[in-house]
Amino acid sequence: MPTLAKAYIAVSATAPLQPGTVERREPGEFELQIAIKFAGICHSDIHTSRGDWSGVNYPLVVGHEIAGVVEAVGAKVTRHSVGDRVGVGCFVDSCRECVNCRAGEEQHCLSGPTSTYNAVGRDGLPTAGGYSTSIVVDENYVLRIPDGIPLETAAPLLCAGITMYSPLRTWAAGPGKRVAVIGMGGLGHMGVKIAAAMGAEVTVLSQSLKKQEDAIRLGAKHYYATADPSTFEILRGHFDLIVNTVSADIDIDEYLSLLALDGTLVLVGLPSMPLTQRAWSLVSFRRSLAGSKMGGIRQTQEMLNFCAAHGLGAEVEVIPASKINDAYERVLASDVRYRFVIDAHTF
Repeated sequence: MPTLAKAYIAVSATAPLQPGTVERREPGEFELQIAIKFAGICHSDIHTSRGDWSGVNYPLVVGHEIAGVVEAVGAKVTRHSVGDRVGVGCFVDSCRECVNCRAGEEQHCLSGPTSTYNAVGRDGLPTAGGYSTSIVVDENYVLRIPDGIPLETAAPLLCAGITMYSPLRTWAAGPGKRVAVIGMGGLGHMGVKIAAAMGAEVTVLSQSLKKQEDAIRLGAKHYYATADPSTFEILRGHFDLIVNTVSADIDIDEYLSLLALDGTLVLVGLPSMPLTQRAWSLVSFRRSLAGSKMGGIRQTQEMLNFCAAHGLGAEVEVIPASKINDAYERVLASDVRYRFVIDAHTF
């Protein structure tokens, strides 16, 4: 029988999130019911809740950084057991048949992956995310959280962590590579930790120097303020890889100029305006401009295992559900170091 889970709900683009309930189906043969323990607050949650992106269907339960414990399993589940520590990220299903799904790149499903919230599942019902006390997900889209990572610091890894790990892994960050991370926020701080653990020489490029001490503590070797015009002269032609985490509009040509021969600038932040850059910025030094989203299930599990092996987790501020709306305002004001995580017990 379906059950009701406590939740925090966006009822419109302009109303604050409010407490309520969401219906969760009984687990199918290959599904798990997960008792959510912690849910991270991602900038995407705010954009979606407030209708900044098209196609938002209200009422809506957001949240795609989910950490919890399996509390029930379907009859044919083999990958997880009751009591397992598990996570759910940005998507909960895909077509499973296209070339990308078969390659373990479900995030690039040709039919489009089924998002953890604001989508429609195979049952024809809207998906509802992690701002709730439980969720039901197919076992193939659930990750195992290693024992070495506390659940509250693991939750943001399911979006922020894999969003940074994927480009760093794809473009081979490691010993001998000079990597820059643009932005020192929820994504950027994980990029610093992961790239440093991979053995790369990490530099943070941020508007000001106010987070320099944190960046060095987390593994960065260098830190530069982009508000200082001399930064772009000092670092010209320096980096093998730059990962841009910010959603603000930036001068792409300026940052491409910082790349060495065969260097790549990867976008994971989503600026609001169309990108423009001169062809010469790419032709010079055989530079590349690329984009990346989160990784597939296989790579996400690889990321979690990597983080456990290196003692990595997000820097979090745990809050009760009653503080979600306040947290949204603080995220928009860049007043968090570095990820808010909701204690699901407080729903």
